[in-house]
Amino acid sequence: MKKILNIAALAIIVMTIFSSCKKDDNSASAQATALNAAVVQGKWQVTYFADNGVDETIHFTGYQFQFNSNNTVTATKGGVTVNGSWASGTDNSTVKFILNFTSPVEFLDLNDDWHVIQQSSIKITLQDVSGGSGGTDYLTFEKI
Repeated sequence: MKKILNIAALAIIVMTIFSSCKKDDNSASAQATALNAAVVQGKWQVTYFADNGVDETIHFTGYQFQFNSNNTVTATKGGVTVNGSWASGTDNSTVKFILNFTSPVEFLDLNDDWHVIQQSSIKITLQDVSGGSGGTDYLTFEKI
């Protein structure tokens, strides 16, 4: 009888662990969906960008970012247009926001799979911890 109770208790623990993981995955998936819906609404600006502790926000001052539903992004400032791509997804129950630009050189610093640490319909705060040097970068977009 004791063995049956131990097996039943173990089964309940395993089911609880797996259902907790499923909830986390569902939560991250819902956050990614909300991020996708928010980012394509309106124009955004970089209000903070720190590369390994160095504030480099000035490189993006005046640019208006338009994230399109076809996963392209356009940053414009006066007569200058910078094209790139974006995507979102989840990895180990973490929402990621992926940016890719081919030029100019300042925009290459934005190329990464950023972890979303805060998001709303008007502000998205991102973080990237470098695997090699261990440095941490931060990027914040706010709706214009």
